[in-house]
Parts: sequence; structure tokens; C-alpha cells
Amino acid sequence: MVVSEMVASESFVKGDAETQMRTEAQEGGLHVVQLAGREARWMAEAAKVIEGLGADVIDINMGCPAKKVTSGYSGSALMRDLDHALTLIEATVGAVEVPVTLKMRLGWDDSSLNAPELAKRAEDAGVQMITVHGRTRCQFYKGQADWNAIRSVKDVVSVPLIANGDCVSFETADKVLAASGADAVMIGRGAYGKPWLPGHISHYLDTGDRLKAPQGAEFRDLVTGHYEDILSHYGTYLGLRIARKHLGWYLDAAMPAVQPDAGIKRRIMTSTEPSEVLSALEICLAEPGVRSAA
Repeated sequence: MVVSEMVASESFVKGDAETQMRTEAQEGGLHVVQLAGREARWMAEAAKVIEGLGADVIDINMGCPAKKVTSGYSGSALMRDLDHALTLIEATVGAVEVPVTLKMRLGWDDSSLNAPELAKRAEDAGVQMITVHGRTRCQFYKGQADWNAIRSVKDVVSVPLIANGDCVSFETADKVLAASGADAVMIGRGAYGKPWLPGHISHYLDTGDRLKAPQGAEFRDLVTGHYEDILSHYGTYLGLRIARKHLGWYLDAAMPAVQPDAGIKRRIMTSTEPSEVLSALEICLAEPGVRSAA
């Protein structure tokens, strides 16, 4: 299951074009849209519209630690006021027929590790799956995710519990599940530059088989194809800017086999001409033995 980028509920309802793009369905699999917000009316209205557009699941974000999100009392800031958080959950669940799920952290900080309470109250309100990132908001992404702490949430709910945080390989997937007792894992930053990783880990957990990461021409075609898909979806102006972070992650994932010179990398990361970017990628990724990290 793949979840959309976070969608600000108020911006979506008010017609922001970029926000609305994030709700569009992709081919294959469940269509899961993640909503964030601080007011029940916007959460309910956005959920209802998105359900009407074909979403199979609505995921509520109460885990994002970004300052621009928490300063607006959305994301993980809602873990500072569980009563208010529940009004958003109840409004969303009540607005739609499709399943509603929830993403959270362990708490706001080490003095308020209230994920078990929020999870139990969310389950009682009708949430059908819960994902917990093994850090507090104040940790952001520092240090190591506390997978053991996620078990305290698993112990109080009966709905599926998903563990998140530092799951970046076959080995860490095993460790996350063993420590947390969770039913499954969620991969976030671990998929930067490796969009195949969630599928490979899912296959591994089902079968024990470790699929190999793409390499050579397969890796090159994946990168250039993804670049073209981004431009097609978002348009050239916005797509160029969104694509740059992905291209940077791909180049990082391909190290040390790929060592682009400064001029080639600068063209890839700054050019506003798609043909020039594609040409530079072809040069950069044409080296024999080029492959991504597993």
C-alpha cells in the first residue's frame, strides 16, 4: 500500500491546484490519500470530496514534525491536545464510508509519550489502522527510532499496527517487527532514491526472497522514466523543481558506482531544459556497472 503526499485539507477544499494534484489516483493498488488539518469542518469536507473522487482509504496525518505544519497546529502538534485531535478523527470517520487510518508519533516530547492513549481513543472512534513513527516530534529524525516503544501502542489496540522509522533494508525490517510486535512496516525516507524498496521488502517479508536492486540500463531507465513522469504529472515548471530532489536521491543511491563530475551534476540539478537534464542523466548513468545500492 502506498500513501499519497500529505494533503492540507483546507487548501484542498479551497481549490489550491498543487494540493489537489496530490490526491490524484495512480495506476495499480489502493488509492490512499493522507489528510492533514486543524479544523474538523475542513477535514470532513476534504475527506468527503476525496472519497467521491475514488479514494479507497483516508489516512489522517498526526505525525509530521515539520515546523511549517506544527506551527499551524497540524501534524504532530495535535498530539499536544488529544481532545481536539479526536474531534478531527471523529469528523473524518463520520464523513466517509471508506476506511480511515491514522499516522502518529510516540508523542510531542519525552515528557508526553501519549501514543498509546491517542491510538486507543482513535480505535474507539472508528480508525481501522494505525501507524506509529518511533520518535517524538521534538526528536524530528535525530538518533535512532525507538521500535521497542511502539510495542506499547500495539499492546492497547486490536486494529493493525504499522511500525515506522529507520526501516531501510531487509535486515532492519526484521528488526523493526521483532522489537515492536507490529503487524507490518512503513517505509518513508528509506525509499529516497530507491522507490522499489517498499515492494522488495514486502516481497521479502512474504517469501524470504531478497530481490536485487535495479542496475545498469534498468536503473538508468527507471530514473529517466520517473523524471519524465514527474514532468508529465506536474507540468514542466513545477515538475522541474519537484524532480530535482528525486534526482539528487537517485545519484546518492547510485554511489559509489556513479561519480558525476561537477559540471554534469550541476546540469542535472539546475537545468530548466528537460532535454538537457535527460542528456546529462544518460551520460552520468551510462557507465558500465552502474547500479543502485541494495
